[in-house]
Order: sequence, then C-alpha cells, then structure tokens
Amino acid sequence: MRIGFVMSMGRIATVSPRKREMARAFIFDWGLVFYGLLLVWHFGSLWRGEAAKGALPLLEISVFSTLLVILATWYGATPGRKLLGLSQQVQPRWYRLLWIFFSLMIALLTLVQGWRATQVDVAALLNRDGFDGVLRIGSALLSPQLSIFDKAIRALIETIYIALMATLLAVPVAFVVGFFGSQNLMTVTRWGSFVYSVVRFFLNLTRSIEPIIWAIIFSVWVGIGPFAGMLALALHSVASLGKLYSEQIESIDQGPLEAITATGAHSLQVVWYGVVPQVFLPFLSFTIYRWDINVRMATVIGLVGGGGIGTMLMQYQGLGRWNEVGTIIILIAIAVWAMDFASAKLRAAIS
Repeated sequence: MRIGFVMSMGRIATVSPRKREMARAFIFDWGLVFYGLLLVWHFGSLWRGEAAKGALPLLEISVFSTLLVILATWYGATPGRKLLGLSQQVQPRWYRLLWIFFSLMIALLTLVQGWRATQVDVAALLNRDGFDGVLRIGSALLSPQLSIFDKAIRALIETIYIALMATLLAVPVAFVVGFFGSQNLMTVTRWGSFVYSVVRFFLNLTRSIEPIIWAIIFSVWVGIGPFAGMLALALHSVASLGKLYSEQIESIDQGPLEAITATGAHSLQVVWYGVVPQVFLPFLSFTIYRWDINVRMATVIGLVGGGGIGTMLMQYQGLGRWNEVGTIIILIAIAVWAMDFASAKLRAAIS
C-alpha cells in the first residue's frame, strides 16, 4: 500500500506543465460560468417573486456549468485559456461577442447584488440626526482625557513588543519555509514537487485566515492576553513572509547556482552560496515591512482579547467614554506614523 501511495504521488508530481495550466484554465472558466449562472438563478428567483431562502440548486448549476465549459473548451479559446496564454486561436465574431456579453452581464449583476447585499441607503447617510451624533463623538475624540496617559503608554509598549516578538519568531520559520515553497528549487524531483505543493497549500490556507480569527482561536487555547495575540501574529507572519520569501527565491539569477553546481557542491552548499546572497537584502526589507504591519495588526487583534492597547481601546469604547478613546487613538496614530517612518528609512538604507 505504501509503495502504491508513493507511486501515485510521483505520478501527480510529474504531470506536464501544460496539463497543469489547462487544468487551471478549466477551473477558472468553470468558476466564472458557475458564478454567472448562480447570479442569473438568484435574480430570476427575485424577478418571479420567490423568496430566495430555499436550498440553492448547487448540484444542477455545477453540472450545467461543467457541460458548458467542456463544450466551450472543445470549440475553442475560453477566457481561462486566453488568460494563461494557452490559445492564440482566432474565434468567430459571435463566439467572442458571446463571452463579452456574458462577462459584462456578470459584472453588472455583481454590482447590483453588491448594492443589495450591503444595503446601501443614501438617505441614512444624509440623515441630520446621524450627522449630529458623529459631530458629538468627533468633538469628544478631539478632546483627549490625559488621566489615562500613563496606562495607555504601557499598553502601547506592550503592543509594540507583541509585534516585535511575533516578527522575530516568524522570521526563522518563514526563512526555512520559503525555500521549501520555491518552485525553482523544489520541483526538480518528484518528492520535491510534492513537498512544494504541501508547503504552498499551508501558506495559502494560513494566510487566508485573518489574524483577528487566529487571535480568537489562540485566546481560547492559551487564554486572553498578549501571548495569544503574539501567537496569532506570528502564525500569520510565517505565512505572509514565507510567500514573499519564496517568490523572491523564484526570481533569482540561475547563473550562480549553475556555476556552483558545476563545482560538485551538494544541495545545501548551492543554496547557501548561490541563493542566500541574492535574497538576503530583499528578505531583510520584507521583514522590516512585516514588523510595520504587525504593529498595526497588534492594535486590531487586541479588540478580541489579544492584549495590548487594542484591549484597552475596546474597554473604553464599550463604556462610551469617547474622551479616553480619543487619547488612545491619538497615541496609536503617533506610534503607527513613527513605525512607518522608521521602517521606510530602514528599507531605503538597505535597498
């Protein structure tokens, strides 16, 4: 059984690049058609006056979308194949107009559905009572309460340390993961391609979940406080930096690698002497930029129990003490501006 699993993984890893691109084009076209048909069904239900609360006909739409994409792919160029450069075939005018009409219809229905989903209300925006309420809160925010200044400063320092520790913990992990997630280094062997696919899947999955969600998870795991916030930022930083690092490795000059390989060096020596010198400065720039991002995110995750000044902001906001909230916002703005200025100078100095 184990031998069969290994052989199947090898066959998956050795799929030709063109077949992979064709599969991606098919998935893109299928998603486009599926989304378009789903919008058409939704607005058709509204037009007929039916309550769109029943079960969606996902199976029927999926099957119909698959048949349409197969038919369109058999006939000629599709948006997915055009986008990936897999077809240069000139199609009849009616065929191209059909895709253009379908795309414009999707764009229009998406705009209409977005307007409905967000419940846009211009009258509420121009309401005088609401505008007066904003003025009252704004005047309170611009009249900070200095009695909490010392407490807010300590919370702000805690926030900066949360971001710092998260970045320092993420960098070595992301450094290693970046190499395993680089296509040019890993896809030369079957197992390398398999590891590359697993690492990229992990990076994409972890990065797609916002730090505030990770903060909630870690708050339940280790308890509310700065440790939970630091872990949430560290995990998200590993995914973000790992992606940036791997993309930088994929863009390196292959000449030094070939020269070092020709001397008989093993894989680790090729990476250390051929890759690391080319990516060191970009890696450092990405790391500084990520710390800048983490300082801002540390404030947000504090709203869900991640510690730092965000927790303090949530407490005073819940009590409606807008003068204290104004003090915290001013301190956050000053800290973010200072971090942005410092990180910009550091990135300019090393670039």
